[in-house]
Amino acid sequence: MTRGLFAKAVMAAAVVLAVVGIGLVAVPLGWFVDFHWPLALVLAWDAALSLLFFTQHSAMVRPRVRAAMPVPEHYRSALYAMASGAVLILVLVLWQRAAPFYALTGAPRLVARLIELGAVAVLAWGAVALRQFDLCGLKPIQAHLRGERVRPMPFVVRGPYRWVRHPLYAAILVLMWTYPDVTLDHLLFDLLWTAWIVAASHWEETDLVRAFGADYQRYQRRVPMLLPWRRPAAI
Repeated sequence: MTRGLFAKAVMAAAVVLAVVGIGLVAVPLGWFVDFHWPLALVLAWDAALSLLFFTQHSAMVRPRVRAAMPVPEHYRSALYAMASGAVLILVLVLWQRAAPFYALTGAPRLVARLIELGAVAVLAWGAVALRQFDLCGLKPIQAHLRGERVRPMPFVVRGPYRWVRHPLYAAILVLMWTYPDVTLDHLLFDLLWTAWIVAASHWEETDLVRAFGADYQRYQRRVPMLLPWRRPAAI
């Protein structure tokens, strides 16, 4: 296989896994396979699946780990996206469902659904505001195929990033906690993944301070991390 064909194969696989992974998020947890296990084993299994994703995702995003990948630099982001998508699919397919915990009905259910729509809008707004949003890690490969170098992403504050430093994470948390039909395994999911998202936000900020220095430190002082409790920062 030529280098160009390999690059296109990586690009196609990254897109497919990312799209499938995003689509599966909309499917209720535990929809695919039921092992008919007791509650304690179900919760332990689901926690282990979550830990698997946390470990893979958080490890491979670290600059030192990426630098150690035995592939050319322009393939690393796509391979990271492929690995994350594959593990996410594994988690969602093997996730086990437990007993119901609570379900919203009537007006509260409608309100929850409306809040979910707002969170989806924030996700889209945040992706557009980045302008260089590259979920599948394809831009480095495309630049390589054109014989160009990838330009570093500039530090610019716009859109929902004026309200919180991590609007995509904040929107995902809202989507998690406003789901109207909650089972015990879903509650476990919300608790574990909320803790991981908060921790991952702190780890990511270490890299952002290293990349943008004093500019990002000033941004940290002016804009909250996840909860928009201040007025939006001036552009």
